[in-house]
Amino acid sequence: MESQSETTQTVSALKLPMLKTRDYDLLSMRMEQYLTHIDYDLWEVIVNGDVPAIASASTGTEDPIAPKTIEQKLARKNELKTKSTLLLAIPDEHLLKIHRIKDAKTLWEAIKARSEGLDKTYDRFQKLISQLEIHGEVISQEDANLKLLRSLPSAWNNIA
Repeated sequence: MESQSETTQTVSALKLPMLKTRDYDLLSMRMEQYLTHIDYDLWEVIVNGDVPAIASASTGTEDPIAPKTIEQKLARKNELKTKSTLLLAIPDEHLLKIHRIKDAKTLWEAIKARSEGLDKTYDRFQKLISQLEIHGEVISQEDANLKLLRSLPSAWNNIA
């Protein structure tokens, strides 16, 4: 039987997964393993969300409720711990763009969207162009560029 100190050393030796370009799928698998190993409730925060919110009458937006019960306090603790863990896994160049996101579930979705962004879109687009060429359809580079730019989400308009 392992002693308490050996167990603590094993847990503290776990390496926090870090997001790398084009590696969202790998990060997803590793982060799920990491969070479920530390505390399964932390992964549940990402899957289900865990911050109770109410609509504010003055602004019409949703604001977090101050935790009152033990369950609410635990949910808030899990939310903050999960969000902090996710933020630790983000490279500095991306951190400034997503640090203001309020909850862990939305943060996870933003990480996924950013990771699956332009690179994967371009790869899928290139595959489609190649398939068209196989079937005898030739598309000029200029036309292909315009089609790619039009296919980007509206969030990319200022860049495109």
